[in-house]
Amino acid sequence: MDRVEKLMEMLQDSPKDSFLCHALALEHIKNGNDSEARKLFESILDNEPGYIGSYYHLAKLLERIGETDAAIKVYEKGMEEAKKAGDDHSLSELRSAFEELTF
Repeated sequence: MDRVEKLMEMLQDSPKDSFLCHALALEHIKNGNDSEARKLFESILDNEPGYIGSYYHLAKLLERIGETDAAIKVYEKGMEEAKKAGDDHSLSELRSAFEELTF
């Protein structure tokens, strides 16, 4: 059983577990399945806007597929959530990626 299968099996018991969904999205990226990864990241952020790590990965995915405006919005929202949470490390990473994209 590969990682995707294992994660999907685990998600049967906890379908809205953000950690498991995030891990599955990362596996989809590794496997070249950006559309599934995007759906998962967007679902995570709809259900749990404070799951800050998903903003970075979603924005990077959007950058990679050429959706720059959407990536900028995701970075901005992620920075806002990181500030709310007092997560300076994530804020710094998001800001750095945002600035790299916009300057």
